[in-house]
Amino acid sequence: MTSTRISLETGRDWLITLVTSETFVYVGKRVLQALLTLLLASALSFFIIQLAPGDYVDTLRQNPKISPERIEELKRQFGLDKSWPEQFGLWLWRILTKGDFGTSFIYQRSVASLLWERVPATLLLAIASLIVTWAIAIPLGIFAAVNQNKLSDRVLQVISYAGQGFPSFITALALLVFAQITSPFFPVGSMTSIDHSELTWFGRILDIGWHMILPTIALSITSFAGLQRITRGELLDVLRQDYIQTARAKGLPENRVIYVHALRNAINPLITLLGFELAGLLNGAFIAEFFFNWPGLGRLTLQALQAQDLYLLMASLVMGAVLLIAGNLIADLMLKAADPRIRLENLN
Repeated sequence: MTSTRISLETGRDWLITLVTSETFVYVGKRVLQALLTLLLASALSFFIIQLAPGDYVDTLRQNPKISPERIEELKRQFGLDKSWPEQFGLWLWRILTKGDFGTSFIYQRSVASLLWERVPATLLLAIASLIVTWAIAIPLGIFAAVNQNKLSDRVLQVISYAGQGFPSFITALALLVFAQITSPFFPVGSMTSIDHSELTWFGRILDIGWHMILPTIALSITSFAGLQRITRGELLDVLRQDYIQTARAKGLPENRVIYVHALRNAINPLITLLGFELAGLLNGAFIAEFFFNWPGLGRLTLQALQAQDLYLLMASLVMGAVLLIAGNLIADLMLKAADPRIRLENLN
């Protein structure tokens, strides 16, 4: 009995500590802010979409095989016979009460099921690009800062400027030409091969990874160039600080000075950029998905826009906003973990 009471008291103390912790309070505030942001963003997106002339049903009127009675029936079915505020209110109410984002006009399927199919592909591409970008840009930025104004530094600066100024669609086109020249070494189109289902689990992973090579490169080039320059600039600022000169005067090895003392303080601004990097990659994934026929959220959004598929387009925009908000929240929490001196309340 005594041990049970002690366990309950311990659990209660742990729960109280969790609820009153700075991180828990901060995450709670950010979630509430995110809900308000999503509400306003979805309302604005809905009414901007409605400003476009016509709707999905208007395109069906051009088909002589579809009778006017059938068109009116479809308008009632999808709620397009109601006013804009009524349509938005009913759509929002279905989400809040049933978790139902509506039915896609062109796919005749639940919008939620379409999103669950496409979002993982986009996230996979974006996260892979993020890993590749940081794995290359950070070491090269450090190398450029350590070798400031030397030939290697100047070459890297030229490469970074060229990478930032090069349009993403030109990069994708160049990679498509490269894929054609080197065919069949680099597959283009979809994210799996025809015989994907017949492969072992390890073979399926390799198959998806092989299809990801060119889209990941297309996404990473612009991000790599910007991050490399920022890393170089931040590290140069830190290397000029007095405590770095003091560490060197104490006779510490140069590698320890750079990687332990300097990089640890230069990394904070880079972590702050992580949320924006993820958002940028999600937006930029549209180009890679379009050119490489990658079955992700970007292509789905484009198809919904072209067909004026209202509910699918709205859900795609909301999902993009959710991923953006989540990316920024993760970046803030990583910044707190990297530097405990930072107070989360100051990041708002």
